[in-house]
Formats: sequence, C-alpha cells, structure tokens
Amino acid sequence: MPDDKEDLAIYKVVVNHEEQYSIWPLDRENPLGWSDAGKTGRKQECLDYIKEVWTDMRPLSVRKQMEQLKRVPG
Repeated sequence: MPDDKEDLAIYKVVVNHEEQYSIWPLDRENPLGWSDAGKTGRKQECLDYIKEVWTDMRPLSVRKQMEQLKRVPG
C-alpha cells in the first residue's frame, strides 16, 4: 500500500569518487566512499539539484577513458 504522507525529512546530496550523486538523510553519517556535495534540503530540492549538476551520467573513470581514446591517433 503506497504511503501518501509527505516526506518532511531533510536530505543532503552526496557524491562519490566517480562523481555519481545521491541523496542521504541529513542526520546520518555518509556511506563509506561518499562525501557531501554541499546541498541540503527537502527530497525534491536535492533531486532537482542533482538533475542540474549531474549532466553526464557516466562514471568519471569511463569519461576519462573515453577522452583518452579520442586522443589516440586512428
């Protein structure tokens, strides 16, 4: 059964070493490997922020690898 209660929790945006973003409850310690991205707020505010800043969904390691492949003479 769906819970129709409004989510009033405050979240923070976290980011990992691959520059992937997620939200996490503000009052909880970050999961291992994740750090604060500098945004806190209600769930939708945080999701909107992620949508704005996370424009390339590929992990950082993949982006770097693709950049190197572009530089190799073919």
